[in-house]
Amino acid sequence: MVFSSLIFLFLFLPVTVLIYYVSPRKLRNAVLLIASLIFYAWGEPLYILIMIFSTVFDYVNGLLIDKYRYRKPIARAVFIGSMVGSLGILGFFKYAGFVVDNLNQLLHLNLHAADLPLPVGISFYTFQTMSYVIDVYLDKVPVQRNFVSFGAYVTMFPQLVAGPIVKYGDIARQLDSRKVTLDRFGEGAELFIRGLAKKVLLANNIGWLWTSVKATPLEQLSVLSAWLGIIAFTLQIYFDFSGYSDMARGLGKMFGFDFMENFRYPYISKSVTEFWRRWHISLGMWFREYVYIPLGGNRSGLRKQLRNLLIVWFLTGLWHGASWNFIVWGLYFGFFVMVEKLLLLRWLERRPAYVAHIYTLLVLIFGWVLFEMDTLASAGRFFSVMLGIGGQGLVDQQALYALSTNAILLVVLAFCATPFPAKLLSYVREKWRIAGMITVPFLYILFMTLSTAYLVNATYNPFLYFRF
Repeated sequence: MVFSSLIFLFLFLPVTVLIYYVSPRKLRNAVLLIASLIFYAWGEPLYILIMIFSTVFDYVNGLLIDKYRYRKPIARAVFIGSMVGSLGILGFFKYAGFVVDNLNQLLHLNLHAADLPLPVGISFYTFQTMSYVIDVYLDKVPVQRNFVSFGAYVTMFPQLVAGPIVKYGDIARQLDSRKVTLDRFGEGAELFIRGLAKKVLLANNIGWLWTSVKATPLEQLSVLSAWLGIIAFTLQIYFDFSGYSDMARGLGKMFGFDFMENFRYPYISKSVTEFWRRWHISLGMWFREYVYIPLGGNRSGLRKQLRNLLIVWFLTGLWHGASWNFIVWGLYFGFFVMVEKLLLLRWLERRPAYVAHIYTLLVLIFGWVLFEMDTLASAGRFFSVMLGIGGQGLVDQQALYALSTNAILLVVLAFCATPFPAKLLSYVREKWRIAGMITVPFLYILFMTLSTAYLVNATYNPFLYFRF
């Protein structure tokens, strides 16, 4: 089940909200747990067992670590077992085929790996259970003895399948006691509708352009077609993923939880380093807290700092998928982050802002080619077309038609990727007062109505991050 579906919007969510609010406060975590299991089982009736196992496994590990906290060898053994178990499950389902394929090519073997579909959200909920066990082991958070509360944390449907990655310490108190008010519910509803509009009205519509370009044989693409296509994907993945994250945060507020902001207008960045402070913030913070800092961070000299950055970016790429494309994509951004840290940031700071912005966007656009293409070879061929090598020259009729039919949408998307729309809404609400009290709710009703109308007839409603 996805948030941008009619069955979620008009059946699952209203029923869940109604049951949640009429239930006594002590039962609300149980309501969330049951609703989340139904939500996940809707699309993963078998793989829900894996999620339940991960939940029980690390709930017990947390209790054992706390019980044997002063018997360090036992606590350490439980901790290591938890990490091996969690990473083993993730590795089996996500990376076994990749490892076997590469061993076969490298050693000329004929090994076979089961072709299993990837459980939805496994990368997200595995990182959440791991962060809980790590923090309990380091005595950063108290152990959770109530299984229902812990289960609600792991399986909570607003952020279950696509984040943001929520650390247990960030919502531990909210699990036990949280405020649910009409104002917070309204804030959550507004945030959810904004996210829905970003996903349905913006991401889905520009996604058609990239789908068309990607389906065209490379030798039939012009330079303009290739650039239009990958720019369309650059915008699609932002509005798709940030829209889903906004919906998750909005749903969280509706149930009394505060989830961290996961995107902060990343395309206004003036460096790659800044971009990664604004994009998928919860993942970046997870790797910083649980990988980069434990490795030594920037405390042990420049050489080790660069080594630590290289490891983090390798793992960031690998987290996104079992493919050399993702690994190279992670190392590609790691390279630019390291070069910026060494010298490029100082150079960019002395240049006009538009120079830094153009540089950043070009790095990102080429990076998204690596991310989206199936193989490094296909990415290389697409790069060639973008640079005018092969293909149908600079411009063709297909490119001109695509540009003319999508020009207004591209301008709207570029505008909505900046903070200006949110600032405009705030200005109208605060300065116009009475008029704002009418205008802003009307806009949200319009967004919801248009999104619903689109979904009624939708034949194209993908969610890109389900594959991670």
